[in-house]
Order: sequence, then C-alpha cells, then structure tokens
Amino acid sequence: MNYPEALAWLYGLQRFGIKLGLENIQRLIAVLHVDLGCARVIHVAGTNGKGSVCAMIDSILRAQKYRTGLFISPHLVTFRERIRVDGNMISEEAVANGLTTIRDLVRDWDPHPTFFEVTTALALKYFSNAKIDVPILETGLGGRLDATNAVQSDVSVITPIDFDHQQWLGQSLRDIATEKAGIIKSKIPVVAAPQAPDAEKVIRTRASECEAPLQFVNDSYRKTPLSLSGEYQKQNAALAIAAMLAAKTDIDDSSIVHGLASVEWPARFQRWDDRFVIDGAHNPAAARILAQTWRESFGDQRPTLVLAILSDKDFRGICEALVPIADSVLLPKIRSERAAPPGELAKVLSVITPSLPCSITDSIGDALALARAKPNPILLTGSLHFAGETLAYLRGEPAAFEECAQ
Repeated sequence: MNYPEALAWLYGLQRFGIKLGLENIQRLIAVLHVDLGCARVIHVAGTNGKGSVCAMIDSILRAQKYRTGLFISPHLVTFRERIRVDGNMISEEAVANGLTTIRDLVRDWDPHPTFFEVTTALALKYFSNAKIDVPILETGLGGRLDATNAVQSDVSVITPIDFDHQQWLGQSLRDIATEKAGIIKSKIPVVAAPQAPDAEKVIRTRASECEAPLQFVNDSYRKTPLSLSGEYQKQNAALAIAAMLAAKTDIDDSSIVHGLASVEWPARFQRWDDRFVIDGAHNPAAARILAQTWRESFGDQRPTLVLAILSDKDFRGICEALVPIADSVLLPKIRSERAAPPGELAKVLSVITPSLPCSITDSIGDALALARAKPNPILLTGSLHFAGETLAYLRGEPAAFEECAQ
C-alpha cells in the first residue's frame, strides 16, 4: 500500500470501534518482534495534561541528547504527528510499509485489531527499529486496558484525573481513577499530579498493592521561562521533571531550561497571532483551566468565543466554564461527523446565559471572518479535532481523515 491507501485501510478499522483489552496488542507485539531493548519507558495516563507532559519530557530528553520516541493521540492535522523519533514525525513511507506489514499479518484475526491497537503496534515497531533510548507513551483511553499498557514501563505518570469518556471508564471519579491507575505496575515508580480525594485514594491503594514507590508532585516549576502558557503548565513541567528522575534518566539543569523554553505543543493555549488563541479543551475540567489561563493572559478582556464540541462530550459543563469569560459566541459547522450540531449548543448556551450573543455559521472560515471583524480577542476551543481542523484551515493544508475517539 502507498501512504493514502494505508491510511484508508487504517481508518476503515474504525468499524471495529473501541475494544479495551491487551490480548490483541500483546499478540501484535509478539508477531512483529518488537524489542525495545534496554530503553527506559515513560508511560503517561490521566485526563488532562498528558500530551503536554509527554511533549515536555521529549523536549528535555532531546536537549540532553537522548534518542527519544514519542507516541501521542489524537493528532491535529496529520496522522504522522502521533509517532516521532527525535522530534521528527514518522515518514509517509514508514507508515505505509508498517501498516502493509500489519495488514498482512492480521488479515484473518478474530477479533480483528482496532484502529488504536494497530496504531500502537506501528509506533512500537518503529521505535524498536529506531533503537531509541526513551519511549514516551501516552495512553489513548483509560490505562488498565489501553493498548499502551502492554509495554513494561520504568515509570508510571498520572496527570490530573477528572470526568471524561465516562461511557468507557465509568460514571464516578473513583471508577475513572481505577482505570487510569491501572498503568501502575509491580515495584515500578509512580509519579502523580495532585488529585481529587477519591482519585488520590485509588492511586495510593493501587500503588500499595503493587509495592510501587509513589510520589505526588505538589509544586510547580518556576525557575525559568516555559514556552507554553498558563500556570497549569508549570505544574505539568514539575511532573515531567519528576518523571524523568524516577525513570533514572540523567538530566542536567541546562537541558531542563532549554527543553522547557523550546517545547512546542499546538492547540494548548496556542497564540496564532496577537488576538487569536487556539485551545483543545474538550471536557469541563480542561475548560475551567482554559478560562483561568485566559484571565491570567488577558485580564478582563472578553473574547469572541468560537466553539465546537463533539457530541459525546459534556456540552453544558464545558459551556458553563467558558461563558463567564465570553463577550459573544460563534458556533461553526465543522467537518467532523462526531461534532454536536451547532443548534444544540445554541440551546444549551441560551439556557445558561440567555443574554449572551450567539450565532451559527456555515463554516470555520465564516466564523473566523466574523470574529476578526470584531475588536475583541478571539478564543477557539471545544475540541482537539476542531483545533486541528482550524490549524489546517489557517495553514492552507488539507484537513486530516476523520478521527476516532482515541
């Protein structure tokens, strides 16, 4: 298969949906002869901040001259963003060759591997071939039964846990935390961000059962500037540093300074220009952090809010967090089939704040034109998928294939 054919096959696997479990990925790792050798594996789970923590770890370790492998999800514009070695995205040729090999191996499997299982296997085989020093693996969904949990890690990292993906992970914070804490392994160090009491109790219990040394990182990193905006990113930075130390990687102060000053992580309070901010906040907790970060950066200035949310998310919780900072709201129709209809969002907004001006537009382009015609700063948010579609539009690039839940 060439690259477009390979991606078409991969995205066709979405018909198998999401199937949490480790049997298929363990079988894939075996038949692909994945061997990470003596690499030190950093495994990151949590609800919010996973990607930022992974990006910081990757940037610092590369500054220290480690050969890194970074596996994240979802992507924003191109599938190749998900798999990187030394900061460089996997090539189209490597994607095509790797997926062709996997397709031929799993053709008759029952159950057939899912989109995320195949993508994880592609990443692990690519890292195995590249002889990397440190793989950094972000969970796709949950942790206990996530495909990334088939790899033996050297440190388990848990970012703040909150409500998201309840249909898969459970309706209570305790249930969600149980799934996330499932990445904790016997006698392997655990580094965790501050948590709500129910989540903290679950993490402590799991770590005790596994005899895993546990450290909660309560401080923020304040020694030198970060390239990423927001107080919460300083907390993420402290967690990233603690994770690398727990994994017994050798990092010096100059690498930390350079890595944190140069890390790039799009759609996390990303300043596109002086007026325009893009953020992928897609659950109420992330939306609350976004509102706080907006106030830290813009004070009392209220933005024109350009909002699109996926249909399986908590519309009301996200909107309640964002409307206090908004001057008006634009609701564009976007490309994703999973997007909530703008009319439904308008109804939710009218109940929360009837006086807030709200308009539906036919496209992202129309929404941005209307927003730029106003004097206010502009905040685009509600989904990483929406953020990715916007970045593609602004860059004049084709939008990516429709993304799956992971």
